Amino acid sequence: MSPHDSNCLFCRIVKGEIPAAEVYRNDHVMAFRDITPVAPDHVLIIPLKHISSLNDLSPEDEAIAGHILLAAGKVAEILGIRESGYRLVFNNGRDALQSVFHIHGHLIGGKTMGWPPFPGIATEHG
Repeated sequence: MSPHDSNCLFCRIVKGEIPAAEVYRNDHVMAFRDITPVAPDHVLIIPLKHISSLNDLSPEDEAIAGHILLAAGKVAEILGIRESGYRLVFNNGRDALQSVFHIHGHLIGGKTMGWPPFPGIATEHG
């Protein structure tokens, strides 16, 4: 499996073909600002390797999953929201509204949030 998919938006961002407002990067992940933020701080954290969904993670990707979670704390510190709090959300699959099929966590913060996160949204599932 190639580490990149030439048709994947996020792989193209990783390779620098599409610009992004990068917040953090290391040898395993990168984080950049979401172009349609839902909060004052909304950053996507993605692995540099193309993995389509959480369902496609393999045992060999265990370290990558850990790097994503560790990066969340570093990004929150960079943004100044580590202590006040943030939410890390992964959408997996079409029903969860995953729109780019390259795993990514949405780090969201900079404001007080409610629960449930999306009140008033009706679903097919009830």
